[in-house]
Amino acid sequence: MGKFKVIYDKNSCIGAGACVVLSPDIFQPSDDGKVNLLGARDLGNEKFELITNSKESILEAAESCPVQAIKVIDLDTEKELI
Repeated sequence: MGKFKVIYDKNSCIGAGACVVLSPDIFQPSDDGKVNLLGARDLGNEKFELITNSKESILEAAESCPVQAIKVIDLDTEKELI
């Protein structure tokens, strides 16, 4: 099982919430109407990074984002999947 890097850009987020529905173990609603990436490292400028093994749910969450605020990178290949 591989590892995946999730990059979340909170500035781009519009709070649609599809990611919360599809991946509630990783995304949670925030008080500001957007979402939080749980357990993520703050990269500054409202960008956050999380390393996870949850490929299926995180890919679905990223694909569902209407503003592409979520990027997923396969750490084995360094290839951006979404």
